[in-house]
Amino acid sequence: MYHPKSVSTLIGELVKLPGVGQKTAERLAFFILKASKNEAEKLARAILDVKGTIRQCSICNSIADSDPCEICGNPKRDKTTLCVIEEPHDLFAIEKTGGYRGYYHVLMGVLSPLDGVGPDDLSIDGLVNRIEKDGIKEVIIATNPNMEGDATAMYISNLIKPLEVKVTRIARGLPMGGDLEYADEVTLMKSFEGRMEI
Repeated sequence: MYHPKSVSTLIGELVKLPGVGQKTAERLAFFILKASKNEAEKLARAILDVKGTIRQCSICNSIADSDPCEICGNPKRDKTTLCVIEEPHDLFAIEKTGGYRGYYHVLMGVLSPLDGVGPDDLSIDGLVNRIEKDGIKEVIIATNPNMEGDATAMYISNLIKPLEVKVTRIARGLPMGGDLEYADEVTLMKSFEGRMEI
């Protein structure tokens, strides 16, 4: 399909975004074309601002406006608990629940030998250092429930258990409002394994 060069360029850039296919990129491009110049400039400015102001927290590795980030700089959080996650967006998902009050450590990925990602490519050394110097009593491993996430969780668990710290893994199972008949076998099995006394 023919598009003016600048529209084709915009579509080409939008299609690089995760989860955005050709049709969605075209819809977004035409939405931006219909928007006022002021709205388009606000979007462009927001993109440039985020690239210019966001940095990595030197303590937890998450993204933030400042260093340390708001969470690492908050003395009211539980200093004895550390939640290990894969990426910064996992932190935001957990924080939205309002149920966790400890600190975080972002690995910046997971172990994936097929992709050439080993322990030295993740911030595992920083995790060990924090456990040793910060008096951490419990490490909650909250990597994704897939092969790479499980392998990473097992590797970290074996590495830090000698540090005499409690190591836990987030539970897995059925979502709230879900029906048993629609659950896959692995999810259903994990639900039984993670059962709790009531």
